[in-house]
Amino acid sequence: MDFDRIRPLFGGRLTQAQVTGLNCILHATAQLPVTYRVYLLATAFHETARTMQPITERGTLDYFRRYEPETAIGRRLGNVRAGDGYLFRGRGYVQITGRTNYTNAGRKLGLDLVGNPDLALRGDIAASIMVRGSCEGWFTGRKLADYLDRSPPDYVNARRVINGTDRAALIAGHARSFEAAL
Repeated sequence: MDFDRIRPLFGGRLTQAQVTGLNCILHATAQLPVTYRVYLLATAFHETARTMQPITERGTLDYFRRYEPETAIGRRLGNVRAGDGYLFRGRGYVQITGRTNYTNAGRKLGLDLVGNPDLALRGDIAASIMVRGSCEGWFTGRKLADYLDRSPPDYVNARRVINGTDRAALIAGHARSFEAAL
């Protein structure tokens, strides 16, 4: 990674925490095609508000009530107990949310993410969740291969792997910046 080429994305300077996060993701993606690597870097850049560190979804306890079992979204996320909305709030590079997502990711990674959801904040685990989830279609049923195994890669629609098309063009631009640096 040519850090000088991506420094402008970070306002002209990189902190040690950002470099550590970049290196964690680069390590986790080492065996993937370049298009996947740069798209995952761009996704983490966007989802972590440029920190390149796994983050926790912000909000008050009132905010997380929208994810409680008695709500439609809470039921869709598999939350079954009072307090699940807050307990299984978003964490990581791509903020997995809900008891079902923690259960599934934990099972696939061989970890007890339900018993210890904060494990999703560990860099290596957050990177594994993002990488495997994006490659295997955990989040929306769509996979990076659906958009990036073509020429040219479709960085705009690859956003559908994580979260619909919100900010898709912006994230695609970031992917191209990371591509120029890798």
